[in-house]
Amino acid sequence: MPEISRRAFAGLVGAGAAGAVAGTAATAEAAPAAVGSPAERPFQARHGSGSGKRPNVLFILGDDLGWADLSSYGAPHIRTPHLDRLAAQGVRFTDAYSGSATCSPTRFSLYTGRFPGRTQGGLAEPIGNRTQGLDPNHPTLASLLKKAGYSTALIGKWHCGWLPDYSPTKSGWDEFFGNFGGALEYFSKMGQLGDYDLYEGDATYKDLRYYTTVLTERAVDYVGRKHDRPWLLNLNFTTPHWPWIGENDEEAAAGIADRIRSGDVLGGLKHDDGGSVEKYKEMVENLDASVGKVLDALRRSGQEDNTVVIFASDNGGERFSYQWPLSGAKSQLLEGGIRVPTILRWPDRIRARQVSHEPVYSPDWTATLLELGGARPDPAYPLDGHSFAGYLLRGERAPRHDLFWRVRGNRALRRGDWKYYRDSAGKDHLFNLAADQREQADLAAQRPELLAELRAAWEATNSGLLPY
Repeated sequence: MPEISRRAFAGLVGAGAAGAVAGTAATAEAAPAAVGSPAERPFQARHGSGSGKRPNVLFILGDDLGWADLSSYGAPHIRTPHLDRLAAQGVRFTDAYSGSATCSPTRFSLYTGRFPGRTQGGLAEPIGNRTQGLDPNHPTLASLLKKAGYSTALIGKWHCGWLPDYSPTKSGWDEFFGNFGGALEYFSKMGQLGDYDLYEGDATYKDLRYYTTVLTERAVDYVGRKHDRPWLLNLNFTTPHWPWIGENDEEAAAGIADRIRSGDVLGGLKHDDGGSVEKYKEMVENLDASVGKVLDALRRSGQEDNTVVIFASDNGGERFSYQWPLSGAKSQLLEGGIRVPTILRWPDRIRARQVSHEPVYSPDWTATLLELGGARPDPAYPLDGHSFAGYLLRGERAPRHDLFWRVRGNRALRRGDWKYYRDSAGKDHLFNLAADQREQADLAAQRPELLAELRAAWEATNSGLLPY
């Protein structure tokens, strides 16, 4: 598609004229059509299809990937053919959100199906030391599916606590290969606490190649195995999180590693003196190629039709991300901080080339996947998410529920098209997202009763959470 056409469409994609991507069914070599193509149709459940077997689950997270950083979401300069094809083979969600505006609280919300503020570890935004983490006694998506007969694995970024107290293998995942912290230098694997951070299980694993490549190889191996029962794989890339390092940037990477070893850990990792739009583009396109390799391995394994694949980001983008028309970025509760690209494919049960505008966020996926896998939530830890299985499979109305967020200095709640938002200065705002996804037309003064209603709903939910 010509670049000028992408730019012209970018202003429309956030205003309800949903960007579209088309292709063939998952078994074909689909070539996505232009963004905005009428080949993408409104979502409609397909009744009575499928094998009836419980699906495998492949949940792929990008890291700090912005809402419009995929060409299927309107990026004018980034090419993501593999993720665009995934969207063409399933459902692209335009109004999907992360559970929080930073890394670890979102992961808490996905793994537990609950608001991050339900647990002590979820109060860290994000986790930054060894005293914080996900309580191993808390049920998780992995532990509940495991109890229901699934094999479980997590490959990539954990960021829910460090050893010796916290680990994926203590929280329901049979296998773990990846990093414990929130960021690492891609070659040396020097991480957030200033030490080496690549592990297999609870033991360090030495591999000094580009991290995205290493994770991709592990994921290809996992999905290609002969599995004797359904499986869950959480594949959590660190791409395109800082530092801004591509697979041919060993020299720059060595300089960052030296800074970390000298004690300038955060300065080295945040890489404020590096990066560019072009480098970011390179990293996102590398992520896309890596996802493509994993999906190819899944196809070769013969498990593609009955595997639910979900791709999303853990929060909005930052610095070099493309987010038009959204405002805000990572760490904020404006749309740019929490609205994320989200794609779902399940050839056995869900039609291709579809788009959904239903609001959905991380805890909802937990509830949905538990239902699809035949697992029951623990009644002692009730979910805050709502299952979309009825919507996806049986044509039921999508759950109508408030989407709630809380971070230090910000608060937000979405109900239907309306969003209540309090900024870091303590000022309350009211936006109609159907008409104003850029959150520039503040209707608080015009609709004071609605503002008060949504504020009261936020405060009622907040009253049941742990205080900071």
